[in-house]
Amino acid sequence: QVQLVESGGGLVQAGDSLRLSCAASGRTLSIYAMGWFRQAPGKERDFVAAINWNGRSTYYADSVKDRFTISRDNAKKTVDLQMNSLKPEDTAVYYCAKNVGPAAAVQMETYDYWGQGTQVTVSS
Repeated sequence: QVQLVESGGGLVQAGDSLRLSCAASGRTLSIYAMGWFRQAPGKERDFVAAINWNGRSTYYADSVKDRFTISRDNAKKTVDLQMNSLKPEDTAVYYCAKNVGPAAAVQMETYDYWGQGTQVTVSS
C-alpha cells in the first residue's frame, strides 16, 4: 500500500510562487516514477509534470514549461513541485501520483496511487 499526502497549496497573487510537496508512506517509491496532475473546476484532470525514478528525466505540460520544476528526494520519500510566475489559469486542485513503472509518463492511466489533492488559487 502507498499513501500520498500533498501540502503547500494556498491562495496567492499572479506572479507569485508556491512549492507543493508530496509525502509518501508505505512501500518504497524510489523505483517508481512520480507525477503531478491538476484539475480545475468543471474540467478534466490534466497532466502537469512527471519525474522518473532517479530524478534524471522530467516531462512538463507546455502550459507550465519554464515556470514549474518537479524534483524528488528518494531518501525522504518526497516529490516537490516548485511553481513560479503563477497565473490565474493555474488555479486548480493539484494531485500527486505514483506511476506503475520507473519511467516518467504523461498518461494518467499509468498512475495507480493518488493523493487527496491540495488547492492552489491564483488571483489576478
